[in-house]
Amino acid sequence: MTIRRIHSGGEFEKKAGYCRAVVAGGFVHVAGTVGQGDDVVAQCKSALSIIEAALKEAGSDFAHVVRVTYMLPDATEFDACLPIVSATFGANPPAATMIQCGLIDPKYRIEIEVTAVLP
Repeated sequence: MTIRRIHSGGEFEKKAGYCRAVVAGGFVHVAGTVGQGDDVVAQCKSALSIIEAALKEAGSDFAHVVRVTYMLPDATEFDACLPIVSATFGANPPAATMIQCGLIDPKYRIEIEVTAVLP
């Protein structure tokens, strides 16, 4: 089986020993992704943009995402993200999980991880 690793050049990739995405066995596994911005909405949009770029480089897109996990330090903030994630996945909603947990830095309000299939 061929495995392809996609690097975004983010500061944590080298420090933590991971890559943005791995393409293997017909799947694209995108690592947990945080975004930039002052609030959860801006960070959600930014993280999805980074994920979209990784999916595109892998040869996939949001229509082929089969699983998404949202991680937030404050679950009550997720409501503000619902219109964004609903618009992102549209008519192709993946299986989804939302977890309340600590993130690597308190400035981050949301981290998003996806798994997609190759079309």
